[in-house]
Amino acid sequence: MKNNTVALSDLLQVFNLVTTQGSKTEGNYEYQGITAWHDFDGYTCFLGYKDLTLTLLFHGRYTFDFEQQETLDVFLSKVNKLLLVKT
Repeated sequence: MKNNTVALSDLLQVFNLVTTQGSKTEGNYEYQGITAWHDFDGYTCFLGYKDLTLTLLFHGRYTFDFEQQETLDVFLSKVNKLLLVKT
Protein backbone atom coordinates (compact mmCIF):
# COMPACT_ATOMS: atom_id res chain seq x y z
CA MET A 1 0.00 0.00 0.00
CA LYS A 2 1.28 3.45 -0.82
CA ASN A 3 0.33 6.41 1.33
CA ASN A 4 1.07 9.93 0.13
CA THR A 5 -0.27 11.71 3.20
CA VAL A 6 3.11 11.75 4.94
CA ALA A 7 6.06 13.70 3.56
CA LEU A 8 9.07 11.59 2.70
CA SER A 9 11.29 14.15 4.44
CA ASP A 10 9.35 13.60 7.68
CA LEU A 11 9.77 9.84 7.42
CA LEU A 12 13.49 10.25 6.80
CA GLN A 13 13.72 12.50 9.87
CA VAL A 14 12.07 9.79 11.95
CA PHE A 15 14.48 7.19 10.52
CA ASN A 16 17.38 9.44 11.50
CA LEU A 17 15.94 10.02 14.97
CA VAL A 18 15.47 6.31 15.61
CA THR A 19 18.99 5.46 14.42
CA THR A 20 20.67 8.25 16.39
CA GLN A 21 18.62 8.17 19.60
CA GLY A 22 17.61 4.52 19.69
CA SER A 23 19.34 1.48 21.08
CA LYS A 24 21.07 -0.87 18.63
CA THR A 25 20.41 -4.59 18.79
CA GLU A 26 21.47 -7.09 16.12
CA GLY A 27 21.83 -4.41 13.45
CA ASN A 28 18.46 -2.79 14.14
CA TYR A 29 17.71 0.34 16.10
CA GLU A 30 14.69 0.76 18.37
CA TYR A 31 13.29 4.00 19.75
CA GLN A 32 9.90 4.44 21.41
CA GLY A 33 8.51 1.28 19.86
CA ILE A 34 9.67 2.02 16.31
CA THR A 35 12.40 -0.11 14.76
CA ALA A 36 14.73 1.12 11.99
CA TRP A 37 17.13 -0.79 9.74
CA HIS A 38 18.54 -0.66 6.22
CA ASP A 39 19.75 -3.05 3.56
CA PHE A 40 23.42 -3.86 3.05
CA ASP A 41 24.20 -0.81 0.88
CA GLY A 42 21.94 1.69 2.66
CA TYR A 43 19.84 2.51 -0.40
CA THR A 44 16.68 1.03 1.07
CA CYS A 45 15.67 1.91 4.62
CA PHE A 46 12.90 0.46 6.75
CA LEU A 47 10.81 1.50 9.72
CA GLY A 48 8.80 -1.10 11.59
CA TYR A 49 6.06 -1.06 14.19
CA LYS A 50 4.15 -4.20 15.18
CA ASP A 51 2.76 -5.71 11.92
CA LEU A 52 3.71 -2.63 9.86
CA THR A 53 6.78 -2.22 7.69
CA LEU A 54 7.52 1.06 5.95
CA THR A 55 10.00 0.78 3.09
CA LEU A 56 11.84 3.98 2.12
CA LEU A 57 13.08 3.49 -1.42
CA PHE A 58 16.07 5.13 -3.08
CA HIS A 59 14.26 7.35 -5.57
CA GLY A 60 12.01 9.19 -3.12
CA ARG A 61 9.22 6.68 -2.86
CA TYR A 62 7.91 4.76 0.08
CA THR A 63 5.43 1.98 0.71
CA PHE A 64 3.55 0.75 3.76
CA ASP A 65 2.80 -2.90 4.36
CA PHE A 66 0.52 -3.68 7.30
CA GLU A 67 -2.24 -6.02 8.40
CA GLN A 68 -4.34 -3.81 10.67
CA GLN A 69 -5.45 -0.25 9.85
CA GLU A 70 -5.16 0.55 13.56
CA THR A 71 -1.45 -0.25 13.42
CA LEU A 72 -0.96 2.32 10.65
CA ASP A 73 -2.97 4.90 12.59
CA VAL A 74 -0.91 4.38 15.77
CA PHE A 75 2.35 4.42 13.78
CA LEU A 76 1.46 7.73 12.10
CA SER A 77 0.53 9.17 15.50
CA LYS A 78 3.93 8.12 16.87
CA VAL A 79 5.64 9.68 13.84
CA ASN A 80 3.81 12.96 14.41
CA LYS A 81 4.73 12.98 18.11
CA LEU A 82 8.40 12.33 17.35
CA LEU A 83 8.42 15.15 14.80
CA LEU A 84 6.80 17.56 17.28
CA VAL A 85 9.38 16.75 19.95
CA LYS A 86 12.19 17.25 17.44
CA THR A 87 11.09 20.78 16.50
